[in-house]
Amino acid sequence: MRKSIRVAAAAAVAAAAVTTAATPAFATASSPPGRGGAVFVQTDNTAGNRVVAYDRAADGTLRPAGSYATGGRGGILDGSVVDHTASQGALAWDPAHARLYAVNAGSNTISVFGVSGDRLALRQVLRSGGTFPVSVAVHGDLVYVLNALEGGDVQGFKTLGSLLIPLPGSRRALGLDPNETPQFTSTPGQVAFTPNGSQLVVTTKNNGNDIDVFGVGSTGWLSAHPAVNSEPGTVPFAISFDQSGHLVIAEAGTNALATFALSAHGTASLLNAAGTGQAATCWVTPAGSYLFASNAGSANVSGFSSSPQGALTLLGSTGTDPGTVDAAAAAGGRFLYVQAGRNGIVDEFAVGTGGSLTKIGAVTVPGAVGGEGIVAS
Repeated sequence: MRKSIRVAAAAAVAAAAVTTAATPAFATASSPPGRGGAVFVQTDNTAGNRVVAYDRAADGTLRPAGSYATGGRGGILDGSVVDHTASQGALAWDPAHARLYAVNAGSNTISVFGVSGDRLALRQVLRSGGTFPVSVAVHGDLVYVLNALEGGDVQGFKTLGSLLIPLPGSRRALGLDPNETPQFTSTPGQVAFTPNGSQLVVTTKNNGNDIDVFGVGSTGWLSAHPAVNSEPGTVPFAISFDQSGHLVIAEAGTNALATFALSAHGTASLLNAAGTGQAATCWVTPAGSYLFASNAGSANVSGFSSSPQGALTLLGSTGTDPGTVDAAAAAGGRFLYVQAGRNGIVDEFAVGTGGSLTKIGAVTVPGAVGGEGIVAS
């Protein structure tokens, strides 16, 4: 079986992969000595998708460090304004292999970058296995991509040496209604592995109001069908996990965060839900012991703490630039970087005692109005 996977995958890579010989090679590392790290932001520009790199100083502030073409195009879902892919996880950071994965929604491809500090080198461009990829999840040598249109599906890939290869037979259709409108609320929101990698979680937003949970086998294949957890009216959008490992869902329909216990069979049991009191609560990001929900309709982020039992406590809200969408944390949760899609801005915050946020700067990302996808290393 393993030999057949290698043969099929090698043929797929030969047909689909692109290597950038013009970009100089470098030794990969998460961040060079004496530097704070990096933040990468995807533009999702339909004229040509790019990942813009920023050097992160020790005090958390950002400065431009380069812009890199993905080799694909961004895409825009019908009805979207500040969130063109209407998803979380359009960029994924793989520290174990020093790689960055980006979706090209308008090209139905994904891009693989090598990472060295704040520098990128495009290694591959591969077919996503479906239509309009919006989210990427990584665990160990496994990568799964969420394709949002034509009913939605997830497609698996695996690291083989220096390459990412398609995993034959790994595609799983979600069976959503492809005609449900508007697109931006009726397409799946995110794909994510559980912390131990034994399950893969997908949110369907308004097209089902479900949390789908697949089992992940030892070879990387998923269970034939997911456990479907219906959450009527909640519009489950983004996925995270608290420090105790509980599943955390940002619910756009109720403008709340909710915590769940996941069973080995994929059943999600509600532990607690807490409202933000804001509008369009769609994204959620962990930062140290805190969780921060992005509220696109209110131009702010809401902070929460989560107890060992999954009980959520609202800590307050902090303003951002207009169109608050995806976010990423760095330095063990000391800094939070929030995309504001209305004008393509990233707001920079220091995370203080009790989850307080202090703004320390902002950068305007060229060509990133409506873009989504941000990671911090």
